[in-house]
Amino acid sequence: MKIVIVGANQVGSALAETLSNEKNDITIVDENSERLQELNDHIDARVVAGPPSHPATLLNAGADDAEMLIAVTDSDEINMVACRVAHTVFKVHRRICRIRSSSYTENDKLFCTDGMAADEIISPEEIVSGYISRLIDLPGSLQVLDFADGRVQLVAVKAFYGGPLVGQEIRMIRQHMPAIDARVAAIFRKDRPITPEGSTVIEADDEVFFVAAQENIRACMSELRRLDRPYKRIMIAGGGKIGHRLASTLEQRYQVKVIERNADRCAYLSEKLHESIVLNGEGSDKDLLTEENIEDTDVFLALTNDDEANIMSSLLAKRLGAKKVMTIINNPAYVDLVQGGEIDIAISPQLATIGSLLAHVRRGDVVAVHSLRRGAAEAMEAVAHGDRTNSKVIGQQIGDIELPEGTTIGAIVRNDEVLIAHDDTVIESDDHVILFLVDRRKIPEVERLFQVGFSFF
Repeated sequence: MKIVIVGANQVGSALAETLSNEKNDITIVDENSERLQELNDHIDARVVAGPPSHPATLLNAGADDAEMLIAVTDSDEINMVACRVAHTVFKVHRRICRIRSSSYTENDKLFCTDGMAADEIISPEEIVSGYISRLIDLPGSLQVLDFADGRVQLVAVKAFYGGPLVGQEIRMIRQHMPAIDARVAAIFRKDRPITPEGSTVIEADDEVFFVAAQENIRACMSELRRLDRPYKRIMIAGGGKIGHRLASTLEQRYQVKVIERNADRCAYLSEKLHESIVLNGEGSDKDLLTEENIEDTDVFLALTNDDEANIMSSLLAKRLGAKKVMTIINNPAYVDLVQGGEIDIAISPQLATIGSLLAHVRRGDVVAVHSLRRGAAEAMEAVAHGDRTNSKVIGQQIGDIELPEGTTIGAIVRNDEVLIAHDDTVIESDDHVILFLVDRRKIPEVERLFQVGFSFF
């Protein structure tokens, strides 16, 4: 697919690298020629320097025969104009626009064909705050992903000594939970992926991904680890867009405190938030954290735009007694360095955002995509179309489908019914199929599997 990416920032760069690795024809547009040169040195993509939304720049980037334009600069206005120009001047078929300000996204008419002509709107702040909110609502989880409008969840947990299933074969899950259906989609052991089979033994410290209906998730978690108590007290360091949105989401259910260094921003937050306590100060101020009883805090969240400040405030909060620490890390290279030690969960806004973008890039009818394991693995929700004569999956038992190596089908949603995948489960037309891929290089093979052909006889 020929794709023009407008914006060579962290989101655009990570997206370009992901898509170029999947053999797409990528062109990146940005005004910063030095940044483009750095990208050109390690990504197989064409780069074009110039004002990103100008028709001349987009023409030079090949917008006249591009299939898709993805505008992800840090400027909402540039992104919107780029989409408008792509539609009006170059007739680009698909246009995706990154928007940060809620004052734009709240107006439905703004992005229609007669407006800014964006087919899809991506809000990183909304995506990341939703991601964090799910982690807080499910204590002990490392990652929580929604499929089929939340009816199915894919959850990652670390198996602990003493968990009923730890040290036992996966097939024993049926005996432990006879009334609940669930499936282990993947296991990562010391960062090495293991494709689960019935005879696979779960070991302590394994990172286990399992799929179940949303109402059964906590019961499944209890088989792998002692359940954490529900969180009550949340402290957020950083009152920017993500911190504000998250506090607004959580304040009706939790006791929330927000620490913000900018006095004017504090005044704004105090006006907009109704239940949260807003504090003017630094998240790394030991005296402030002590005064606000950090030792009684269930979750400390470092959500500023400064990675170093986030890491330092998180380490201090954990040392002072915060029970759980989650930190936003904008530099992907830092994520593996800090997660799992004093910092419980490191969150990459780029990877969370890219998952939403990829759902619109995937071939076939792909509803949702989530990037896992710092981009190494992927989970997707694909819709099966066609019939036995033109589909490789419809009418087939899952055990008979030739899935790419390292790929598992975790669940199927048929109408409103959640069916956990078993070898004898038959896929029907319009089923929503949730798949887990430990190797993202296999994505094209999965896409071809769900594409409708003329005939396979």
